[in-house]
Amino acid sequence: MKKLYYVVIILLLAAPLFAHAAAPLDSDHDGLSDALELKFHTDPHNPDTDGDGYVDGLEIANGFDPLSKEPKKLTKDILIVLSTQRLYQQLNGITIRTHTISSGKWSTPTIPGTYTIANKSLRAWSASYGLWMPYWMSLGGTKMGIHELPEWPNGHKEGENHLGIPVSHGCIRLGVGAAKIVYDWTDLGTKVIIQK
Repeated sequence: MKKLYYVVIILLLAAPLFAHAAAPLDSDHDGLSDALELKFHTDPHNPDTDGDGYVDGLEIANGFDPLSKEPKKLTKDILIVLSTQRLYQQLNGITIRTHTISSGKWSTPTIPGTYTIANKSLRAWSASYGLWMPYWMSLGGTKMGIHELPEWPNGHKEGENHLGIPVSHGCIRLGVGAAKIVYDWTDLGTKVIIQK
């Protein structure tokens, strides 16, 4: 009996080591969490709310309105909040993804304002700083842009440990993986709002 008692105590103490965060609830298995279903006013118990043959999650992932049988695009925006070092991908003002960024340091700040994506390049060169900026998206009318962590000519990429800390020369840096997600999702002309 004493052995059983010790085994139970050890298992209870070790339980947090084996605990995993639960995935967001998706009652209808359409790829859109129930929380987002409520925000988009779709039916969390019907995978294809508008009955057009496309599941709600697929429509949102591609920027289409899951409430319209017609192919109606939702408005894409990027919101950047400097105080929290976060970038929010939004459809019709609803956040669908959040990423940690690194914005400009105090001597070369990221300037708050409203901009649009003027051009995109898979790999842009910065002559000013002598480095590559993968997944470059320029903010029209400025020298600022959104890009992956910079890469030096020798292949060294600045560390992920910079994310969440304002250390850039004014650009908005994203981590490896996140930059490609934002780049692939963003169209030319997408509005970018930068807030303090």
